[in-house]
Formats: sequence, C-alpha cells, structure tokens
Amino acid sequence: MDKYIEALQNWLVNMGLSTGTADNINTITIVIVILLLSFIADIIAKHIIIRVISGLVKHSKNKWDDIIHKRKVFNRLAHFAPALVIHWSVDFALKENPELAKFIQNTIYIYMTVIGTIVINLFFKALNEIYLYSPISKNRPIKGYVQLVNIFVFFIAVILIISFLTGSSPGKLLAGLGALAAVLMLVFKDTILGLVASVQLSANNMVKIGDWISMPSQKADGTVLEITLNTVKVQNWDKTISTIPTYALVNETFSNWRGMEESGGRRIKRSINIDMTSVKFCSAEMINKFRKIRFLENYINKKTQELENFNTENNIDNSVLVNGRRMTNIGTFRKYVEEYLHNQPKIHQEMTFLVRQLQPTEKGVPIEIYVFSTDQAWANYEAIQADIFDHIMAIIPEFDLKVFQYPTTYSFEKLVR
Repeated sequence: MDKYIEALQNWLVNMGLSTGTADNINTITIVIVILLLSFIADIIAKHIIIRVISGLVKHSKNKWDDIIHKRKVFNRLAHFAPALVIHWSVDFALKENPELAKFIQNTIYIYMTVIGTIVINLFFKALNEIYLYSPISKNRPIKGYVQLVNIFVFFIAVILIISFLTGSSPGKLLAGLGALAAVLMLVFKDTILGLVASVQLSANNMVKIGDWISMPSQKADGTVLEITLNTVKVQNWDKTISTIPTYALVNETFSNWRGMEESGGRRIKRSINIDMTSVKFCSAEMINKFRKIRFLENYINKKTQELENFNTENNIDNSVLVNGRRMTNIGTFRKYVEEYLHNQPKIHQEMTFLVRQLQPTEKGVPIEIYVFSTDQAWANYEAIQADIFDHIMAIIPEFDLKVFQYPTTYSFEKLVR
C-alpha cells in the first residue's frame, strides 16, 4: 500500500504540482478511497449478509431468533461494518497526518460506542421478550433487571464518549464522578429506590404480572399489566390505568388476591341484623311448623329429643320450661341457613364454613355468613352471594324473626294509620 501512495505522490509532483499541494490531493484521494471501501462494506453487510440472515431466520423453527430479528439487532450490527473499515485503515492511510487520523479515529470510536449501546439495548429487550414466553416469567419478571442493565450500559457509554472527546482515561473520569455521587443519587433517587424495590418484589414473590392487587392509597384496584424499574401499571376494573411507583409497593400496604385465586374459592363474608325484639322461644306450634321446612326435619327431631333428655335428667318438668332448655327461633334459623348453604353446589364445602352469631349491637343481632364460593369470577361470585341473601331475607319471616333497619317514612306513616 505504501508504494501505491508514494507512486501517487511522485506522479502528482511530476505533473508540476508543489509538494504541499500533492500531499493534500493525496490525502483527499486516500480519504475518498476509504469512504468508498466503507460504503461497499455497508452494502455487503446490509444487503447481502442481513438478507442471508433473514432467510435463515424465516426457515428456522426457533422463536428466539425471530424475536431478535424483529428487534432489528442484526440490522444495527451491520452499522459496524463501514466503521471497522475506517478504523482499520485510517491510521495506516493517514500516517503522514496523525492529527487528522486521531480525529477520525475518535469520531469512529464515538460512533461505534453509540451503535454498540443501541445494539445492547435492543438485544436485552429481545431477551426480555424471549423470556416472556417461558412459564417462569409469570412469577419472575425480569424487565426491571433489563432496564437496570440498560441504564448501566448507557452510563458506561457516556463515560467513554466523554473520554474520547476530552482525551482523558475513563478511570480518571470515574474517579472524578465520585465527588458527584451525592448529586447523582439525588437525580436518580427514584431509579435507585425502584431498583431496590424491584429486587425485593421479585425475591419475595410479592407481585407478578397478572395478579389482582388492591392499593387504596394509590387508587388502584385491578390487574397488574407491567412491572418496570420505576413503575407498576395496574388496569383497574373500570378500565382506567393506575401507575404506581415500584418502591410504593414495598413502603405501603397493598393486598394481593393471588392467594384467593389459587385457593379455588372466594370468600363470602356478610351479615344480616336480626331485630332482638323478635327473638323468642319456640312454641309447640312453631316447632311443628319448622319441622315441615326443608333441611330442618332431622334437626328438629334430634334437637327436641336432646332437650327432652336434658330436662328429664335434670328433673325439670317438661310442661313448665321456664328454667329448662328450649329451642329458639333464632337458633333454628341459624341452623337452617347452615343446612341451606351445605346444599348449595356453588359453596365450597372444604374451606372455612361458618354461620355465626356476632356481638349484639344497637342495630340488632348480626348473623354472619362466612363461607367460600367455588366460582371466583367477579360477576358470578356477586350473583351467588346475592342469591343466598335474597333467599335468607325472604325466609326470615317464616321463623317469626324480623330484620332490623332504621325507621323510614313508610314506617311512620304505618304507625299513624
């Protein structure tokens, strides 16, 4: 190569040009040749090699190479071809002009740093997309880690670019940045907090994509759509989107309904208040009436015998049962509700099952139902719950009981009449 450059130099001088002019023309010619070679390398990389790779990807049965190709990782890599041609040839071609060679080399270094950063960014995005096809991705999202790597790569790229522009070593620049650590921590406070929170969320399996979470402080109640380094996106049931800072999920309280969904049941916990003035002992007529109600015949017979035996053993006259044990309408009603729920196919019989009486209040005696429905779908769950209480409220009068409620205008009008 040297002899061709020297021959061109001598030919220009023999043509009558001065040595300085011949040097300038020689340099321009070399630069043009280098640019031409880099242009040819660019054409080969983008129009030949990339097409070959695209063909191989289309005929491949693997999913990962399709994702990498779709993210245009190979297309961005092709930009290195002309840069490498210039990098390998400029020092040799411009050894007579070291300042220009150094300037071109630094420009190429900056260019390759930018392209390398873009390629790494696209590759890790493709890696995250590939990971999403894995079953484990539902429990362990890595998008936060991908963003962290991209931030780190971007930081290194900025240091290298500054190093090329200033001529300082990257080590000295990093040492100088130590004095700016406090400022950097202030600027990237949310990112640092998000990083720590993201690690905690992932390590403790606190939340994952697809979970139903409730967070009243952030006005979020719905399904998790996305978990990133800085934010968690939740689609609420009214179809609005709530964006929650990742660190808020660690610092504040939220409910994750995943356990309920995995358990196979959804809790029904609701009570109905009985007016205490309607609670009384059962008369013989009431017992005969209750015996005809479905689910209660066996209970009435068994309970009646149990009470008779108790009173007899304690020498209590069955005809005067002031001090003895007697059936009550509220106890019989509670047993009816229990048997009714045991016969409902939509109520989970293997999970917590309670029909209990709570502490009486100024609003009456609460009878609480604490069971689980087998259908977890929201609409179906609400329908099951409504059907149960429709029936309960309708059958309460059959037990000579009244539901407590505050007086209404209708109540006062009825009193006046």
